[in-house]
Amino acid sequence: MIDLRQKALQLDQQDVLAPFRKRFCIPKTKEGKEAIYFCGNSLGLMSTGIRTAVDQELMDWEHHGVLGHHEAQYPWYKYHEFLTKPMAAVVGALPEEVVVMNTLTVNVHLMMVSFYRPDAKRHKILIEYSAFPSDRYAVESQIRFHGFDPATSLVVLEPEPGTHYISKERIQQVFDEHGEELALALIGSVNYYTGQAYPIRYMTELAHSHGSKIGFDLAHGAGNLALALHDDGPDFAVWCGYKYLNGGPGTLAGCFVHQRHHDHTQLPRFAGWWGHNKQTRFAMGPRFECMPGAEGWQLSNPPILPMACLRESLSIFEAAGMDNIRAKNLALGDFLLEGIKSLGRTDMETITPVAADERGAQWSLRMLQGNKGMFEKLTQRGVIADWREPDVIRIAPVALYNQFAELAEFLELLKQL
Repeated sequence: MIDLRQKALQLDQQDVLAPFRKRFCIPKTKEGKEAIYFCGNSLGLMSTGIRTAVDQELMDWEHHGVLGHHEAQYPWYKYHEFLTKPMAAVVGALPEEVVVMNTLTVNVHLMMVSFYRPDAKRHKILIEYSAFPSDRYAVESQIRFHGFDPATSLVVLEPEPGTHYISKERIQQVFDEHGEELALALIGSVNYYTGQAYPIRYMTELAHSHGSKIGFDLAHGAGNLALALHDDGPDFAVWCGYKYLNGGPGTLAGCFVHQRHHDHTQLPRFAGWWGHNKQTRFAMGPRFECMPGAEGWQLSNPPILPMACLRESLSIFEAAGMDNIRAKNLALGDFLLEGIKSLGRTDMETITPVAADERGAQWSLRMLQGNKGMFEKLTQRGVIADWREPDVIRIAPVALYNQFAELAEFLELLKQL
């Protein structure tokens, strides 16, 4: 086996993002040692500045009461605007194309109200194999709401038989087969089970060439991949803020609506008062005046404490830079892949694609005998990862707080167990 510890030490010494680890609270084992936290794809770690950010809002509430809407350090009536620019930078969008609001599945439904407009000819929705269950539940419920049947209106983009990989050829084949009946494609940018990153621009061009709208669930992409939503051109995208974005459990979500839709204020939507013209919002008039841009899809005034958490977290992304984050994510993956190959294990396979443009931070390790015992032993030794039925251990070493040395220790554990 290669000298992983020595190589990891060198890589950590060269890591330009190494100082950011100190800005996160690393969980401890029962013995008081720092755990090896590889679960940022499920819940990102708390940054040390979040407590101060939340305390500031509590103090403003204490000192100002309702006047905090205008007199707080970060006035509450426009709080979401403090998050717009850094969030747009994370997903590669124009600021007016992005808004932080609601939670992920709420935003999925709101986007489908506007962009899933089925008729007798075009009524199908395309989703990817092993889509996150919440997306599938939302899609099937929307199909039924419009009077169609998921049995005939839901299309699943399946991998080739006997594999977990979806190729561009397979993607094109499915679009060619169903394209004239597709009203919408809703794809997870990174498959939560396999870790495969799908080609956003390629799929967007295919969908549009067949007359279909397309949106992406970036729950596993935002803060992980080098996204370019404006240039790639999907109609919409949604994502949560609690995975790679480290915004806290169940925190607010993000939403992208491409600029070309911003003048279509008559586009069907579910409206709320926070999507109303901000200049006349408090006139409390009966007629809805839709704001331009993604803000026009807002419903309610946002919860300030979760926004404070996300604002503080996004300040770290601004300081670190998505290019640096993406580069380190790939380097961590390369190191892990090299180490796994050197182990020569025959009871395990990696089902995440190795090509750089087809993966993010997550690696899905399939136990060929469905052996959950390996996962349980890793957990006992201070590794925080997760198990996905029937046979996959998911680990996600992320750039802002994980070290190459932790991967070396993880690989040593795999060798010993």
